[in-house]
Amino acid sequence: MEARRLAILYSHLCPFPSVSVPSLSSIVSPSACAPQSKETFPHDCVFCQIIRGDSPAFKLYEDDMCLCILDTRPLSPGHSLIIPKSHFPSLDTTPPSVVAAMCSKVPFISNAIIKVTGAGLED
Repeated sequence: MEARRLAILYSHLCPFPSVSVPSLSSIVSPSACAPQSKETFPHDCVFCQIIRGDSPAFKLYEDDMCLCILDTRPLSPGHSLIIPKSHFPSLDTTPPSVVAAMCSKVPFISNAIIKVTGAGLED
């Protein structure tokens, strides 16, 4: 059941009818998007490990600036995190352009999560 939900969520985030939905194993990290050189990412926080592909994560969305993953300890169905691809010690130190790039993805990702989980549709 979980694999089906994840496949449906993926189909909402990547709605390309001409491309088949990849197998679950191909959309689960380790991420191939980041350079494998640890010299590029000298930090060892959990998010840097996910970006490097050293820690597993289920990717929902990815672009040049950010990565959206499902939370490993979700508070509710579809609970996800949007993280920058560069290390910043806090949101205060993150450049406004990076914060804007991450925030601009929220409507797109949240709509897909709501469609799949039905979250927020209860009366």
